[in-house]
Amino acid sequence: MTTTGARLVLLPPLCVLTVVTCSLPAGASERNTVGRQPAPAGPVRWLVLDRVGQYGRAPVHTDPLEADIIAGRWNVPQPGDPVIALDGSVRRWQEATPAADGWLQHEALQGGYACMLIEADAERVMLLDAAGHGLVYVNGVPRAGDPYGAGWVLLPVRLKAGTNAFLFHVGRGRVRARLLEPKADAQFNTGDATLPDLLAGRSVAHDPEPVWAALPVINTTDAPTADLLIEAAHSDQQPLRTALPPIPPLSTRKVGFRVRPALDAQGGEVTLRLRLLRVASGRSDQLLDETTLKLRVCAPTDKHKRTFISAIDGSVQYYAVTPGRLAAEGAPAAPALFLTLHGAGVEATGQANAYDHKTWGHIVAPTNRRPYGFDWEDWGRLDALEVLGLAQQQWQTDPRRVYLTGHSMGGHGVWHLGATFPDRFAAIGPSAAWPDFWSYAGAAEYEHPTPIERILARSVAPSRTLALARNYLHYGVYVLHGAADDNVPVELARKMRTQLGGFHPDFAYCERPGAGHWWDSSPDPGVDCVDWPPMFDFFRYHTRPTPESVRQIEFWTSCPGVSASAHWVTIEAQRRQLEPCRVTIMLDPQTRKFSGTTDNVARLALDLTALSRPRADLAPDTAQGAPVLPPGEPVTIELDGQTLTRVPWPAEELRIWLRREEQRWTVSTRPSPTEKGPQRYGPFKEAFRNRFTLVYATRGTAEENATACNKARLDAETFWYRANGAADVVADVDFDPARDPQRNVILYGNADTNAIWPALLADSPVQVRRRRVAVGQRELSGDDLAVLFLRPRPGSEQALVGVVAGSGPAGMRLTERLPYFLSGVGYPDCIVLGPEVLTRGSAGIRVAGFFGLDWQVETGDFAWAE
Repeated sequence: MTTTGARLVLLPPLCVLTVVTCSLPAGASERNTVGRQPAPAGPVRWLVLDRVGQYGRAPVHTDPLEADIIAGRWNVPQPGDPVIALDGSVRRWQEATPAADGWLQHEALQGGYACMLIEADAERVMLLDAAGHGLVYVNGVPRAGDPYGAGWVLLPVRLKAGTNAFLFHVGRGRVRARLLEPKADAQFNTGDATLPDLLAGRSVAHDPEPVWAALPVINTTDAPTADLLIEAAHSDQQPLRTALPPIPPLSTRKVGFRVRPALDAQGGEVTLRLRLLRVASGRSDQLLDETTLKLRVCAPTDKHKRTFISAIDGSVQYYAVTPGRLAAEGAPAAPALFLTLHGAGVEATGQANAYDHKTWGHIVAPTNRRPYGFDWEDWGRLDALEVLGLAQQQWQTDPRRVYLTGHSMGGHGVWHLGATFPDRFAAIGPSAAWPDFWSYAGAAEYEHPTPIERILARSVAPSRTLALARNYLHYGVYVLHGAADDNVPVELARKMRTQLGGFHPDFAYCERPGAGHWWDSSPDPGVDCVDWPPMFDFFRYHTRPTPESVRQIEFWTSCPGVSASAHWVTIEAQRRQLEPCRVTIMLDPQTRKFSGTTDNVARLALDLTALSRPRADLAPDTAQGAPVLPPGEPVTIELDGQTLTRVPWPAEELRIWLRREEQRWTVSTRPSPTEKGPQRYGPFKEAFRNRFTLVYATRGTAEENATACNKARLDAETFWYRANGAADVVADVDFDPARDPQRNVILYGNADTNAIWPALLADSPVQVRRRRVAVGQRELSGDDLAVLFLRPRPGSEQALVGVVAGSGPAGMRLTERLPYFLSGVGYPDCIVLGPEVLTRGSAGIRVAGFFGLDWQVETGDFAWAE
């Protein structure tokens, strides 16, 4: 949207413009006064509008006002201006006044809009410090919101001379906003630091490697930053310099920097001194900003947090740990690991602090990427697995003694991760837990689904935790809930008890009388609702079986791209994609026979490791101590009533692949990486991982380029807020398709506007151009179509290309508020939307579907609008 043709009116003063002329972001140094500008001279006025559409945890929403924005019909409002709501009623803009603390609270803001109108005497860049909103349009340009009111978001925005409209969409009843003056071309935002604890007693000889920290840096200019670095020092050490990646124009990026270890420092705190510098060739480095932060110094045996570089996006993340104080006598050779998941709004440090030290294992708390994050799904699920792997390596824990627990939202994470990855844990213990979005938090459900709505329902299959409930058979389950819980109803725990009672032989249920959501009934260390001694006693008597000791497996998955394996069986592909699929299979090592049944499985792999090593439970050759049946002999496979005899032992890998065609299973070679498989499968959201890069178009008209660039920046900002993330954002002309070929790429624009489209998508069966979209052999026309799809990246066996495209500027604007960074929302491999979605919901979707296992439309499953 542009403001061309908008009604610009001079507004009388209602309240004074909140501009901080001397204050700096929290924690910043007062010594830097570089780049200050005079404040805008003019009034501020607020208008509010009651909800006009329907929103929720769904892939599309309705909003007639957004429809006007996309079509270019929206004008700056005046008091009394009408807006026709979705139900046909008339809503009118009305004036409102913030409270003295700056918060504007109003009943209209439960899903409504607030418009802050500011008069400026000249064009300039300011920093928007706002909270409570899901998104804001700044003179028509979409920018990320702060729906939870965390206070992290500080964004550079361009004001124009005259009236400036800040249109906030607000869902939680209140919003606040103020403008700050930039200090320099680039500066720190200290409100969102990710910092490590420094461990006392480290020596250079023992652990000389620096640790990582991260802080947002704001670019207040119209050009990408270049040659920036952060210089960090604490105590009397020499500064350590870290070169920074480019930061897009008028944007912010959370950047990582290195910090020297504590060496022989004692406990307490050290002051970390940070300087943001621009390296100038032949001249002294230019100081842009400086600040100080406090780092905690503690002993390795104390509760502490550790940082790491995430493989998801290259950002700096942290996890918290309560180290075990292992008993000197009777301690296991390798300690146990307890992975604990925090609730909504709780930091990982708070979760770890709720536990006392254990004598037989370490307690590790990942972050879910943010205190709210992703409900331990999507990128939160990936964070939990990443931290699990790091912690196992750090403390060399016993792989057979891994336990999963968590509280509230974290309890949901226990149900979800436990069902999704059943062979990772020896036992699980959800506390105050809700099972899935459909039972507690609200998610899209279609009463009489159309073919397109059935595709949408399948797209969110990885969130359907209860569809995988029989995976709980892999381990013991301890359910804990307070009988008086007023947050997560105890009835949800009782329903899970009933469900488990129908099939599970090894679960315990504890309902604490009188206990609420968060409770601690004993004076002992640790908070009882998470650090519950009977639960840990239950854990102690459970161990995870080794893969070679497993005789029978029942394994369910909804998406092999999310979860494909359990012990020695892998579901590589489905016949009907993103519908639950199952394999129940038994191994008899004496006869070398696999036998079982499947449902909705197209490809299967069997790991033969269990038949290739000595086994204590096989009758040994007394002279050699080897299995009676040595590896190398053929095996027998019986699946779905069909028997494959004398299947030869594989020559290279200890794995047999099976493929189902029609109703028959055949032994196959290793699947081609060009086919869908666990390495890359879809659906669309899976493209945002694997160190993805956002690449926006510059080869179109000025409006086309602006909409593509704005959307890429919005996604980067939203991923920063939602996932504590840090995505590379580059123009198409600056992106080299041959560089980093194993990284995912997200492309913004279309074939006529994005210069790298031919290199990455020339063979794609979906093509988007100006005013037309081709999906296979069918074509759609119009300049207001929005398209999401993903493809294999050429030259890579695992990387993906995700596409956020529009057939024109209006179509690109239609993608702006699609909530693909919201947990419990799913999109298929390909979806084409018309602007009617904003007034008719899913009826405005033109086509949606899944590519076939060969990534083609014709072999896939697509539904078209009638």
